Amino acid sequence: MQRGLSAFGHAAAFAACLAVMSPAQAQEQPRRGGTLTFAVNADPPSYDCINTTTFVAVQTLNPHYSQLLKFDADKYPQVKGDLAESWTAAPDGLSYTFKLRQGVKFHDGTTLSSADVKASYERIRKPPQGVVSVRMADYEDVAAIETPDANTVVFKLSKPSASMLFNFASPWNCIFSAAKLASDPEYPKNRVMGTGPFKFVEHVKGSHWVGARNDDYFDKGKPYLDGFRIVFMAGAPMINALQGGQIMAEFRGLSPAERDRLKQALGDKLVVSESPWTCKFDLFFNTKKEPFADIRVRHALSMAIDRWKGAEALSRTAFVRTVGGMLRPGYPLAIADAELETLPGFGRDIQKAREEAKRLLKEAGQENLKFTLINRSVPMPFQPVAIFLIDQWRQIGVQVEHAPREVAQQKQTLVSGNFEVGLDATCVDVDEPDTQLRLYISTDKSPINFSQVTDRTLDDLFEAQKRAPNPEERVKAIRAFEKREIEQGYVVPVVWWHRIVAHTADLRGWKIMSSHYLNQDLANLWLAK
Repeated sequence: MQRGLSAFGHAAAFAACLAVMSPAQAQEQPRRGGTLTFAVNADPPSYDCINTTTFVAVQTLNPHYSQLLKFDADKYPQVKGDLAESWTAAPDGLSYTFKLRQGVKFHDGTTLSSADVKASYERIRKPPQGVVSVRMADYEDVAAIETPDANTVVFKLSKPSASMLFNFASPWNCIFSAAKLASDPEYPKNRVMGTGPFKFVEHVKGSHWVGARNDDYFDKGKPYLDGFRIVFMAGAPMINALQGGQIMAEFRGLSPAERDRLKQALGDKLVVSESPWTCKFDLFFNTKKEPFADIRVRHALSMAIDRWKGAEALSRTAFVRTVGGMLRPGYPLAIADAELETLPGFGRDIQKAREEAKRLLKEAGQENLKFTLINRSVPMPFQPVAIFLIDQWRQIGVQVEHAPREVAQQKQTLVSGNFEVGLDATCVDVDEPDTQLRLYISTDKSPINFSQVTDRTLDDLFEAQKRAPNPEERVKAIRAFEKREIEQGYVVPVVWWHRIVAHTADLRGWKIMSSHYLNQDLANLWLAK
């Protein structure tokens, strides 16, 4: 039986939490009852887990659904069973067999079986006409799904995949009713009905979302809460509501200034937790537009950025903090600082780097370079990071116009290729190289790579790390991939985010993780009074 680590031996990562429970709190027994009220900054764009990417969907939908596996908040990035009671992986990595819990009930009273798991995953990897699955690529190696009995599911793979066990634990992989899907393949778009700890009650757009305890939840004794209520709000109104007691938590993240204000106002009535975050800022250079097709220009613009001192300064006002490559700093497979510093744009001698940047621009005939930076109009942390970058480029004689746009418009501009340079946040639900490196492979293989580049060497290195037979070979391929991407400079990391979460001291059982997509089913949470 294989539990926890992937078949390719991931080492444990960490989430540094600054909130420490007192001995009295640690020994407390969970109390049943009460309703948790918390904020989410927008309505979910869809009820269907497989066709959305925003955290607001996870934070509203996860309490209602179960997954095959889920990430263990206490032993991240290990995984543990959710609907799966146990599982085995074949020695050759070409099959995974899951034994399901028996007696699990959907919220409509029907019993879950292997047919429901198969139907849900078939829908992800081969969606029916009219259904969009944004995670098809994660399961491209699944050749067949078999159900030898009602409590067994077998996934047959065409090739070994280092990330497959982690894919099975994705918070997006909601298990739906096969019977409901058979009658209406699009029913998840309009109805919320799973096997999770809470039943759906109502959603009033622009106002609130309500869930009530599922008394038939398979993890007996849970959930502890009678229910939860999400209030859709963000920014100053959300901070005011948290300070005034109208809400108890916001689980995405606050700015340092918001944290300090709340802590000053509420003192020991507030718990603040902090962690590295699986989010970062990336710069996309449109390689189909001159002069950004020229590697010298891309290098110059990256080398002008003092990432090390900039991250330190920005961390005082924005929730960014750490310099890193393509994998989260602190994650065991991430590049070490000493090696990162040898790559273009990541050296610590900024004067030397800027002199070289000026030389490269002159050599490329771009001494008077001007361009427009496409950004999101979201104030925090997009605006301060953009202002920082524009100031950095000014110091090598480059003039930049800042063009913040609403999120949908910004995304459309980047996808269409009608831009010069773009700044965007890249957030992933888990520390996993397949997920994080997919951003950088050729655009025809990865629509989220807005650089318009085709680089088959990167594509081959991506495949090499994905198929690596052991951790050592995988790390070798990852380092080669990272070195080539940064040296080519199609897309370059700027700075990694830092997560700050605050909740009232009466809320117990919540643990911060490095991803705001994980640990959101609310099953373990309870209220002290």
